[in-house]
Amino acid sequence: MKLTSVRRAYLAVALAVLAVAGGVVVSALPDCAEHCQTLAAPPEGVPQPSPTEPAKLTITPAPDAEVEPLSRVMVTADTGTVVSVKMLNDAGKEIPGILTPDAKAWKPTTALGYGRTYTLKVDARGPGGMPTRKTTTFSTVTPGYQARVYLNGTNYAPLQDGATYGVGMVVVARFDEPITDKATAERRMKVTTVPKAVGSWNWIDDQTAHWRPERYYAPGTKVTVDAGIYGAKLGADLYGAQDEKVSFTIGASHVTVADDTDKQVRVYDNGKLVRTMPTSMGMGGTETVGGTTMSFWTPRGVYTVMDKANPVIMDSSTYGLPVNSRLGYKTTIPWATRISIDGIYLHQLNSTIWAQGKQNVSHGCLNLSGENAEWFYNFSVPGDIVEIRNTGGEPLKPANNGDWTVPWAEWVKGSALR
Repeated sequence: MKLTSVRRAYLAVALAVLAVAGGVVVSALPDCAEHCQTLAAPPEGVPQPSPTEPAKLTITPAPDAEVEPLSRVMVTADTGTVVSVKMLNDAGKEIPGILTPDAKAWKPTTALGYGRTYTLKVDARGPGGMPTRKTTTFSTVTPGYQARVYLNGTNYAPLQDGATYGVGMVVVARFDEPITDKATAERRMKVTTVPKAVGSWNWIDDQTAHWRPERYYAPGTKVTVDAGIYGAKLGADLYGAQDEKVSFTIGASHVTVADDTDKQVRVYDNGKLVRTMPTSMGMGGTETVGGTTMSFWTPRGVYTVMDKANPVIMDSSTYGLPVNSRLGYKTTIPWATRISIDGIYLHQLNSTIWAQGKQNVSHGCLNLSGENAEWFYNFSVPGDIVEIRNTGGEPLKPANNGDWTVPWAEWVKGSALR
């Protein structure tokens, strides 16, 4: 007891000396001790996590499931946290993924392949730090058939990324397999324009869909076509083979009007008349050869420039009229700008200059002088508008590059999502 008293005495003296020297130490010591004890104490009424409780995990897909490549793949910690996930395919390749900042969820960052087996190895920690490990395996479907899509112009040549096209440019999505689930395919084929333009797909047949806006594009419009069909089920045992994407720009407004009333071709650049060219169009009438009847009118309607060549070989036998028949021909033509599937061009033909502006003598093309044909050839780009008015015979058919002849109310009926 004496010793304890002595110690207490020494402690009292020491504290007194410290108080004289600095005061703050004496007052701080008991306050800090009380404060630290308060921080260390667990909150009253809050249960502490068990150090032996494992993390509760939800892993999608379910073990041994067979899923489509676009199906959701995710590891979620319902309790605890995800430390890491290693996802391997059946070739041993690791699939990259991303973990959320709160370490609660992980998912892959690339699409899955067809006909593959994947293994997920998950490391996690329970709420109290208990290590938790899970391994699960799933597979993806093996399609019987895969469909690829090609993004073309109306001439079926590929659209060129970064190219400039005319205000009437039509996008053609051509599949290499018949599509039975057109609605799913159409949902995956997105067209965006800046500035925004209202537009729609129109299915021409089971393998072909065309897209155009309600009205001609505004010059300078940026257009992006994103056909994200990979992994999409497009029919019975038919899936999309790969995505396709292209972007292009709309150039100046080129609108050409050919009127049979006066047999003149008037070319407008951004609404301003820049050239007037005499022409000779289709002579009219029909010819039946081998049971096939051919028309020699120039169909009236709204065309677009498809492509051009200098020169082009024109051969009547390509549409059923033998070269050695009464009206047959095979000749090389310079400065030829094509506007229809069946071969209507604006082209040079100096031998008909006498008739241009006066009389129709062609098989259906628009004959021009060499000077005018060359100028138009150099002026035009695919997608430019060519309107042909007041000719006889049948009007231009949509299948012959007459997309713009179809009224908008009828056009949208061709969408699978109408």
